[in-house]
Amino acid sequence: MKQKSLILFIFVTFLLTGCMYPKEELAKNQVPYKDQITSVQSAVNQFRQDSGGLLPIKTKAGDTPIYLKYPIDFEKLVPKYMSDAPGNAFENGGIFQYVLVDVETNPTVKLIDLRVTDTIRDIKLRINANGGYPPYKEKLSDNVYSLDFSKLGYDEEPFAISPFTTLNLPFVSGVDGEIYVDYRMDLYQVLQKDKIEIAPNEDIRYILVKDSMFVPAYSLPYTIDNSTKEPVFLNK
Repeated sequence: MKQKSLILFIFVTFLLTGCMYPKEELAKNQVPYKDQITSVQSAVNQFRQDSGGLLPIKTKAGDTPIYLKYPIDFEKLVPKYMSDAPGNAFENGGIFQYVLVDVETNPTVKLIDLRVTDTIRDIKLRINANGGYPPYKEKLSDNVYSLDFSKLGYDEEPFAISPFTTLNLPFVSGVDGEIYVDYRMDLYQVLQKDKIEIAPNEDIRYILVKDSMFVPAYSLPYTIDNSTKEPVFLNK
C-alpha cells in the first residue's frame, strides 16, 4: 500500500512539475525587460570600444531589410562582456531577437518579437501549397496587396500583435511575393499624438522605433500622404 502511495505521489509530482515549469519558463521568456536591453547595450558599447568600432553582429546579405539586418551575435559578447544572453533572447529559448539600429551613428539595442515570424512562415507554406501564387484581394498601393486568406484555408485572417500599440495588425503581400506586417495603424496613432516634421518621401518607420524597445520587423517603408496627412506605403 505504501509503495502504491509513493508511486502515486511521484506521478502527481511529475505532472505538476511538467505543468508548472513550462509556464514559469514561458512567462520569463516572453517578457521584454528594459534592464536586459540595458545590459546588452552596455556589453555592445564595451565591445565596440575594445574592438575599435566593430559591432558584435551576425553577417547578413546586403539586401537584408534594415530592421532585420543587424542581429546581435551573443557569442561575441559571452562570457567576456556578459555572463550569458538574456533569458528572453532567441539564443536562450526566448521569443525575442536582439538587434541593432542606427549602426552608423549610434548603435542601439532593440527587439524583434519572433512570434510574427512563425505566422509569416505558415502563410508562406500555405501559399506554396496553393501553387506558389499569393491570392491577392485588394490593391493597397502600386506594389502592395491585401490577401484573400480564405483561399489559403484560414477560417479567420491571421494577424500580428503590435509591440508598439498591441493592436492587431494585418499581413500584406508585396509584388515580390514576400509577406509583410502592415504598420499603418501604429504609425497613424503616433502621428496623431506627436507633431512630427516629415520630409517628402521620407521613410517614417523610425517614429515607431525611437521611443520603443522594438523595431517594425517584416515591414515595408511608409511615408505621409500630403493631402490626408496619413501614413501610406512609400513607393520607390
